[in-house]
Amino acid sequence: MISPAVAPERLVTGPFVLRMVTVAASSIGFFLPFAALPAIVEGIGGTGLAGATTAALLVATVVAELGAPRLLARCGYRTGLAVGLAGMGLPTLLLLGPPDAALVLAVSAVRGAAFGITVVAGGALTAALLPASRRGEGLAIVGLVSGVPALLALPAGTLVTQLWGAGAMLLLTALVPAAAIVTVPLLPENAALRGPGGGIVAGLRSAALMRPATGFAASAAGAGVVATFVPIALPQAGTAAWAVPAALLAQSAAATGAKLVAGRLGDRRGHATLLVPALLVAAAGTAALAATGSAPLVVAGAAVFGAGFGVLQNASLTVMYAGADPSAYGAVAAIWNAAYDGGMAAGAFAVGLLVPLTGFPPAFLVTAALMALALLAIRPTVRPSHTLESS
Repeated sequence: MISPAVAPERLVTGPFVLRMVTVAASSIGFFLPFAALPAIVEGIGGTGLAGATTAALLVATVVAELGAPRLLARCGYRTGLAVGLAGMGLPTLLLLGPPDAALVLAVSAVRGAAFGITVVAGGALTAALLPASRRGEGLAIVGLVSGVPALLALPAGTLVTQLWGAGAMLLLTALVPAAAIVTVPLLPENAALRGPGGGIVAGLRSAALMRPATGFAASAAGAGVVATFVPIALPQAGTAAWAVPAALLAQSAAATGAKLVAGRLGDRRGHATLLVPALLVAAAGTAALAATGSAPLVVAGAAVFGAGFGVLQNASLTVMYAGADPSAYGAVAAIWNAAYDGGMAAGAFAVGLLVPLTGFPPAFLVTAALMALALLAIRPTVRPSHTLESS
C-alpha cells in the first residue's frame, strides 16, 4: 500500500538533476562578478558608478522578469532558459578591453535582462518538477545547489581578480553559463506551464503573494548593500584585508544553511510563520555592519544577515508557489525574482548615493532601519487565500 505513493514524492529525478546543472551555472555566472566588478569600476567612477553598475544589472533583470512570463508562454521555457544562459555569459567578454563606464553599464544591463529570463524560465520548470507536499524541501535543495556556487563565486570573484586580474574573472563569467546550455534540450517542456497571459497582473494584485514578496524585497536590499559596499567600506576603514572575503563567505554560507533549515521546518510548521522572525534577524545583521573598523563584528553581522536572508528566500517563495496554479508558476517566479533583484538594486543604488553624504556606517544603519519597517507589510500567518491562475 505504501509503494505506489512513494514514487510521486521523489525529489531527485533525472530532469531535476539536469535542471540543477543550469541552476549552478547561472549562479556562478551571476555572482562571480557581482562584488568584484563594482570594486573595479569604483576606481574609475567612485561609489556612484559602483552602485550604478549593480543597479543597472538588477533593474534590467526586474524589467525582463516582469515581461518574461508572457514571452515564455509563447516561445517555450527551455528556449528562454538557453537564451538567458548565453546572454548572461558571452557579453562579459566585451569588458576585456580598457575600462569604460558606459560599456560596463551596458553589459551589466544586458546580463541583467538575460538573467531575468533565466530565473523565470528556470524557476517555473523547477516548480513543475517538485511535488507540492515537499515543495519547501525541494526548493531548499535548489537553494543549496544555487547557494554553494554563490558561496564560492561571490568571494572567489574578488580573489581571482586580485590574483590573476579582471580578465580571468571575466572569462570564467562568460564560459560557465554558456557551457551549461548543452543540458537544456534534455529538460522536459511542461505543457501545463504555458497558460495564456502568465498571471502577472493578477499576481501583483494578490495580497497573499505581495506580502511575502515585500518582506523578501526588503531583505534583498540588504543583500545588495552587503555585496556591493562591504568590499569598498572595509578597506577604507583600514580593516584587515581578509575581512572582505570572509564577510562575503559568511553571508553566503549562512544563507545556504538557513535555506535547508527553513525548507524542512516550514514543511512541518508552516512557511508563513518564518517570515517575521527572519526579517528581524536580517535587519539586526545589517545593523552590525556599521562597525566597519572591526573585522570580527562585520563578519558576524554578515553571517547573521545571511541567516535571516536565507530563511526569507525559502519561506517567501514556498508561500507564493502554494497560492498559484501551475500555469501561473512563471508569474510567481517573475514576481519573487523581481522582489529579489529590485530590492538588491534599490539597496545598492540608494546607499551609493547616501554614502558620500553620511559615510558607510550610518548608511548601513539606515538600511537596517528600513528593512525593519517592512514588518508592517507582512503578517506572521500569511497564507494564500486563493489559487492564482494565469490571466
